[in-house]
Amino acid sequence: MEQLYQPEIVEREAQQYWDEHRCFEVTEDTSKEKFYCLSMLPYPSGRLHMGHVRNYTIGDVISRFQRMQGKNVLQPMGWDAFGLPAENAAIKHKVHPAKWTYANIEEMRSQLKRMGYAYDWSREVTTCKPEYYRWEQWLFTRLMRKGLAYRANGIVNWDPVDQTVLANEQVIDGKGWRSGAPIERREMPQWFLKITEYADELLDWLDKLDDWPESVKTMQRNWIGRSEGIDIEFPVAGHDALRVFTTRPDTLFGVTCMAVAPEHPLAAGVARNNPGIAAFIDECRKVQASEAALETLEKKGMPIGVNAQHPLTGEDIPIWVANFVVMSYGTGAVMAVPGHDERDWEFATKYGLPIVQVIEPLDDATVDLSQDAFVAYGRLINSGEYDGMSYEEAFDALTAYFEAQGTGQRRVNYRLRDWLVSRQRFWGCPVPAMYDNDGEPEPVPDDQLPVVLPENVEVTGGASPLIDAPEFQNATDPDTGAPVRRESDTFDTFMESSWYYARYTSPGADAMLDERARYWLPVDQYVGGIEHAILHLIYARFYYKLLRDEGLVDSDEPFTRLLCQGMVIGETYYREDDKGHKTYYNPADVELERDAGGRIVGARLISDGQPVTPGPIEKMSKSKNNGIDPEALLSRYGADTVRLFVVSDVPPDQALEWSEEGVEGMFRFLKRLWRLVRECVERGEPAELDLSALTPQQKALRRTTHKTIAKVTDDITRRYAYNTAIAAVRELLNAVAKFNDDSALGRAVVREALRSSVLMLTPVVPHVCHSLWYALGGDNAVVDESWPVFDADAIESDSVEIVVQVNGKLRSRIQVAADADRDAMEEAALGDENVQRFIEGAAIRKVIVVPGKLVNLVV
Repeated sequence: MEQLYQPEIVEREAQQYWDEHRCFEVTEDTSKEKFYCLSMLPYPSGRLHMGHVRNYTIGDVISRFQRMQGKNVLQPMGWDAFGLPAENAAIKHKVHPAKWTYANIEEMRSQLKRMGYAYDWSREVTTCKPEYYRWEQWLFTRLMRKGLAYRANGIVNWDPVDQTVLANEQVIDGKGWRSGAPIERREMPQWFLKITEYADELLDWLDKLDDWPESVKTMQRNWIGRSEGIDIEFPVAGHDALRVFTTRPDTLFGVTCMAVAPEHPLAAGVARNNPGIAAFIDECRKVQASEAALETLEKKGMPIGVNAQHPLTGEDIPIWVANFVVMSYGTGAVMAVPGHDERDWEFATKYGLPIVQVIEPLDDATVDLSQDAFVAYGRLINSGEYDGMSYEEAFDALTAYFEAQGTGQRRVNYRLRDWLVSRQRFWGCPVPAMYDNDGEPEPVPDDQLPVVLPENVEVTGGASPLIDAPEFQNATDPDTGAPVRRESDTFDTFMESSWYYARYTSPGADAMLDERARYWLPVDQYVGGIEHAILHLIYARFYYKLLRDEGLVDSDEPFTRLLCQGMVIGETYYREDDKGHKTYYNPADVELERDAGGRIVGARLISDGQPVTPGPIEKMSKSKNNGIDPEALLSRYGADTVRLFVVSDVPPDQALEWSEEGVEGMFRFLKRLWRLVRECVERGEPAELDLSALTPQQKALRRTTHKTIAKVTDDITRRYAYNTAIAAVRELLNAVAKFNDDSALGRAVVREALRSSVLMLTPVVPHVCHSLWYALGGDNAVVDESWPVFDADAIESDSVEIVVQVNGKLRSRIQVAADADRDAMEEAALGDENVQRFIEGAAIRKVIVVPGKLVNLVV
């Protein structure tokens, strides 16, 4: 055994063994319990960051631990390879997105392997390869035939310079991310998946996901947004009635105006003869279309000169066109109740519209609508025959009235909208549709799949090159022989990431999935960031149900257990110029001055010696320049140190604060572990572990060993509390270091403690444990060993520690026999030297004994 711990040698040898023996390649084995552990696949940016490292280390610890439990463990890895970042990089560097992407994959695969993750690389998935997206296209054609995939007009963000649709995140301050041009809200044909057909199931199944974080389930419930209300028609003279959906019919008598979307047919009709309305509608087109953006938007509107009729009072209600109403949400029309809705109150206050109170608090408190809307439920007032009713009573009564009149009905509504899956960009999976001469879309036949994205076209930015690529656009209808035009849109990359976990189970299958999927699915443990709690996870759940309904999987949900790891955060440093612009500097480039308490009292940039300002601790990001390059850490400390640090400080679901001192501490710990094992080996072979011959000191160390096994097993199995598990192993090693018994039996007890420690640390630091296990006499590689089992008898102690108090104050701790009675405990307490100092010369008035715990002497 080498004298010193040399991570580069240790890690190379372990990884070479794993590769040569194909340790992590798995097949379906019905004789074993399966365990499918998966971390969310990365976008191949070319560089791992610390967020990746933490995510994948947590998943790897879980996988290796479950393997040691005797389970058949699948842990695959792949690449979310389509998308705008690659297309943008291609434009910037004048290379094809495919070349850029594949080069990045090679680099990141090398980095992941260097970290020693136990991936089955034989199942690697790259989503931009035709052999993968072919099956995505195949399923989409089936959904088209079922009516679950359809083409319709949708409101989008349009960049008039780049001539393309932008995703919401590409609109910055109302302008295109690349062109800087003001974006427009346009209605354009788009492809949708009918996720709303599954809204109830997506919502109901959240109650059955017992091993998901409640915060994630709450976010999904809010996103789906199930609400019960009434559809009500407001007559409009000379026009179709305005239909609105409201969850607050109890406020109906407080309606003082109606608002329609700029795209609403009523507004568009008026605009043809009203230049002012036309100009306002044109202004509204230059507003980001996302619901989140509309929430924070300054509310603007114009009356269109047309009135609706109140369905109960018959009064005229002015109709306005407003920038905060969108056709794609609801009916494109809303009833405004300024007295009882904050947004409507803001709008009415701005434009001097009437504000009427029709709800009063149940406690008769005073309401001042000049200051704010009263939005709570209460009792109806100023509402005619409905006065005095509660919300529930009014809801039922008004529903009955409108249904009897045929002008309204009870309805369940959802905030969730159908999934817009098409993008007018190049680097994505082509939508498998074709158009005849009449412009009607049809699914591409199976024998023409995959529709391959050409990798020989030039990508220059702006409109997708597929639009002007005749070799891609032109095709032939196989049934009629007539010419057809292929769809030039590509899929949103959420499509690829919504089913990749399933394809891992069926590598090389000449079908979307084969029978192997039924063995592995669902995923037993999914690990990923909380930022994916809504869209990715809802889309993946929806897609899985589509797979189920196509007969490809048997279960209802894709992920049984979900762990959302916390972000990695770090210190920030910056300088601010005269205009308030901040330039951030990497912590590695900053020299700190600290006081005696360790607080930062000064910070200077190393390159120029000038001060920088310490900022708040924030998520590692490019914008704050506070990221740490994992490559530099690997070169300096090795993979095991990095792995140990990212799981040892806090529970996995909490934010991890980066600390160079913490990394150094983990490196010292591994060197100490190496030294303890080396010293154990150098002392020579131990005796057989004869439990009947153990001394009290030997029994105490063995008791610590097995208590540690019990605690670590519970920490990892039940709570994923790796930080406390590692702390427990460190305490065990402290006990080993203090153990002073070089007898053959003493060496046996130490070896058992060290072997147990190595086994418990194997999921976290597998490379060093590979070497140490062999050094401690292991016959097989530690990767194939089982998790240690604690000996319940070893935990039982012949003696226990009890507290001795004098007048309720702690004066000593003493050992007594585990079965000592009250008299024996009292005698031992009175005989203790420390205790005698406090009772000397005093009369003992009372003795309180708690068996096995405490003796209190009252003097």
